[in-house]
Amino acid sequence: MRNLINKKQFLAIIIFAIVLGVFVGGGRVHRVGADINAAYEKLRILADVLAIVERNYVEPVKITNLIHGAINGMLETLDPHSAFMTPEVFKEMQTETRGSFGGVGFEITIRDKVLTVVAPIEDTPAFRAGIQSGDQILRIDGKSTKDMNLMNAVKLMRGPQGTQVTITIMRTGFTEPRDITLTRAIIPIRSVRSRMLEEGYGYIKINQFIEKTHADVKIALEKLEAKERTLKGLILDLRNDPGGLLEQAVKVADEFLESGMIVYTEGRVEGQKMKFYAKKKEKARDYPLIVLVNAGSASASEIVAGALQDHGRAVILGTPTFGKGSVQTIIPLEDGSAVRLTTARYYTPNGRSIQAQGIVPDIIVADLPPGTRPGATQRFIREKDLEHHLRGEGEVAPAKPQETIPEKTLERPPEKKRGETGLATETPEDPPLERALELLKTWKILNKTAKGKPS
Repeated sequence: MRNLINKKQFLAIIIFAIVLGVFVGGGRVHRVGADINAAYEKLRILADVLAIVERNYVEPVKITNLIHGAINGMLETLDPHSAFMTPEVFKEMQTETRGSFGGVGFEITIRDKVLTVVAPIEDTPAFRAGIQSGDQILRIDGKSTKDMNLMNAVKLMRGPQGTQVTITIMRTGFTEPRDITLTRAIIPIRSVRSRMLEEGYGYIKINQFIEKTHADVKIALEKLEAKERTLKGLILDLRNDPGGLLEQAVKVADEFLESGMIVYTEGRVEGQKMKFYAKKKEKARDYPLIVLVNAGSASASEIVAGALQDHGRAVILGTPTFGKGSVQTIIPLEDGSAVRLTTARYYTPNGRSIQAQGIVPDIIVADLPPGTRPGATQRFIREKDLEHHLRGEGEVAPAKPQETIPEKTLERPPEKKRGETGLATETPEDPPLERALELLKTWKILNKTAKGKPS
């Protein structure tokens, strides 16, 4: 039996929701009457279209699908990070933040109306297949991604472990699109990896900020510090880290700060205006710190980098970050679905807006993606290149699409002989990491030189 709903019933439901929303929002009760009248007039057209489609479309349609489609369309006019999540997608998102999901392993966005890779997740099927930042996904299992929203794209690419999905990608340097078949795996989101690079020099890589990230970082720090009475220096790698949970970013930054603000947010609603501060700790971690970032470092990773940079606690090295300086609030709905809505902006301790600007490193060193040939150009995408992105401070007009942001010629350094440095055998083609280690080794020498006085 078809699920019928007439126009008046639909309008009644919508108006009730608006009234409830105004009361819940608080501070605007005196405008309820005016808002309802205005909304009723605007919603009349929506109800008319709904009724026309439901009664006259060539095949039977589900009212739920039509309403979800209308909600999707509404949110897509706002910014790239506001979206509607069906019950299935919402449940999967909750599972992901707890540590794992079945899929191929990369972060995606919409750029110039094309589904585009932001960054692959390390040690996943996509990463091993050579998927790169900036790759355009034209088809998923033969289905065109034109006008496809992010949630639907994610749903198509995720699935049970061991199953396959074929994506068709286009990349600078390709003469035609190429099909890449990926075997889905359980993406465990191993949030934190760590090791000693050389005696006295530690390395921690954060892949994504999930519920256990801070706990894992603490464990990694304790292990590294246990091997050395005092670390001579630490490299915190946030490259290709798409972000995640705000509270985890705050806690990670707090591990390296003794006092002061870490980040604050500003929104229209009072509850979205928050400030986060570092806490006094028994053990100070005051050894030299270098943070690696690139165009794939977004959101939570930018918060950490920005806080440590503003406090002068770390040297930031790499390329400018993605520039996602907005806060998304997840609002669950009664049917198990949810709305992900941009509600505030992030600011660094010194009041710098991250949105559409990102964090500019103190030292610029370009990445060299796996398999890159000498003389090749690397394509970067950032927040400011996304259609409908939330304007950054001082941004007076929508940014024009840029093919390379910035365009850099990637030069492969000479092959190092085994044993030349303790780093050569583990990361033979990682210029930012090698540069960071070299800086840590000269840190004390440079400090002595800077502080030295003639006798």
